[in-house]
Amino acid sequence: MMGEKKNSVLLVTLFITLACCAFLFYRMNELERKIDGMSERIADTDKYARLQELFDRLAQTGQMAKKEEAPEPDPDMETGDGAAHKVYLTFDDGPSINTDEILDILAEYDVKATFFVVGKEDEHSQEAMRRIVDEGHTLGMHSYSHKYVELYDSWDSFREDFEKQQNYLEELTGVKSKVYRFPGGSSNTVSNQDMRLFAYYLDTQGVVFYDWNVDSGDAANRHLGIDMLVQNSTETIPRYKTSIILMHDAADKHATVEALPQIIETIQAMEDTEILPITEDTNPVQHLHR
Repeated sequence: MMGEKKNSVLLVTLFITLACCAFLFYRMNELERKIDGMSERIADTDKYARLQELFDRLAQTGQMAKKEEAPEPDPDMETGDGAAHKVYLTFDDGPSINTDEILDILAEYDVKATFFVVGKEDEHSQEAMRRIVDEGHTLGMHSYSHKYVELYDSWDSFREDFEKQQNYLEELTGVKSKVYRFPGGSSNTVSNQDMRLFAYYLDTQGVVFYDWNVDSGDAANRHLGIDMLVQNSTETIPRYKTSIILMHDAADKHATVEALPQIIETIQAMEDTEILPITEDTNPVQHLHR
C-alpha cells in the first residue's frame, strides 16, 4: 500500500511539474511575441518621429520648397515593353450609383481601369468594390474620409486615415491596395503641410501615388458636354507615352458615364495605343517635385 501511495504521489508531482513547464513555455512564447510587437512599434514610431523632425527642421530653415503648380509631364516618359502609348483610365471619388454602369461598359469593351475609392461602407459600395477587384480592375486609395482639411492637417491625421482605408479595403476585398491618389492631387493648395511629408509616408508603406496628365474636366464642370469630355480625354494622348486620364465616379457624373464608350472607342482607334489598369509597376505621373 505504501508503495502504491508513493507512486501516486510521484505521478501527481510529475503531472504538476509538466503542467507548470507547459504553462511557463506558453507564457514565454507569449511574452516574446509581445516584445517583438513592441519593438516593431517602437521602430515605426522612431522612424516617423525622425522623418517628422526632418521636415520640421527643413521648414524652419526655409529649405522646403513651396507648393508648385502641376508641371507639364514629360512626353518622353519611359513605359517599358508593349504599345508606344499606354493609357490609364482612372475614376476618383466612388463607388457611386454610376459604378455598376461604368463596370458594364468596361466589360463590354474588354478594358481594365483604375478606381481610386473613398471609405464608403454602405452595402452597394461594398459590392461595387468587390466587383472592381473580381473583374480585374485596380482598386486604389483616395483617402478614407476625403475631407481635405482633416486629412492634410498633420502627419498623424494622414497616417490614421491611410491605415483605416487600406485595412478596410483589404478586409473587404482581400486585396491590400498599393496605389494612392491624393484628394486634389499632390499639387493641391489646401494642405497645411508640405505634401512631400505625405508622399514620403507613402514611400515608407511601399505605396506609390499617381496624379494625372490628362484631365477630362468633369470635376470642374458637371454640365460639360459629352463631345468636350471626349476631346479633353483623348486629344493629347499622342503626345505622351504614358497618359493617365482623370475622371470621376461620383453620383452626379452621368455625362462621364455617357461619354465613356466614345472615349474608349477613340483611344482604341489610335495607332500603337493600349488601355491598361495602373499597377505597382506603372510609371507614375506625379505633380509633386521631390
